[in-house]
Amino acid sequence: MKNYRDLILSRTDREPPPLAALLAANGLPGLRGDHDLNPPARETSETNVWVEPEDRVSLRAAAVLVGVVEHHHGPHVLLTRRADHLGTHSGQVAFPGGKIDPGETPAEAAIREAEEEVGLDPAHVEVVGYLDPYETGTGFRILPVVAFVRPGFTLAISPDEVAEAFEVPLAFLMDPRNHERHNVMWRGKRREYYAMPYNGHYIWGATAGMLKNMYDRLYGD
Repeated sequence: MKNYRDLILSRTDREPPPLAALLAANGLPGLRGDHDLNPPARETSETNVWVEPEDRVSLRAAAVLVGVVEHHHGPHVLLTRRADHLGTHSGQVAFPGGKIDPGETPAEAAIREAEEEVGLDPAHVEVVGYLDPYETGTGFRILPVVAFVRPGFTLAISPDEVAEAFEVPLAFLMDPRNHERHNVMWRGKRREYYAMPYNGHYIWGATAGMLKNMYDRLYGD
């Protein structure tokens, strides 16, 4: 991973899209999402639609922090496991992040959420780029905010939101051999998604999809 800094600085977007563009009905160039492996019905058979059109809710803007912790032994990515008592996505692996509040930039929202969820000191965070927005089947357009994180911080987990925080080597996440494609039956239809199981943690769904986009941006042609 000697060149990860150069790759991130040269192959991620320097500026975020305007909020109006992020939520545009026709999407943005490069928009990723649950539909990547589950195309709309007009592009394939009716049995492979991830979210039915009538179930689509209004889009909401969110941001997550893709924090690359720069340890001397190699870069790692900071992830969380959501609290088990949450009403939605409980127990799932996620980046720190959440909805963008009025007047906030995506970077400000991602940094604020990381501080609220796991106590990451903003003084250790240097925002350096943005990945492609990711649309979830639950109606969020998420902008991944990539940052270099200086080691030496002490985390303080918020039990209301997070069960635990952990790190995964960037080299593992950027290795295509670890980009598995899993599937599940949901509402009577088979849905596909990316998964990157690591050391007892099941990294999947939107989180794995955003990491796959990061790989595509950094190492794609």
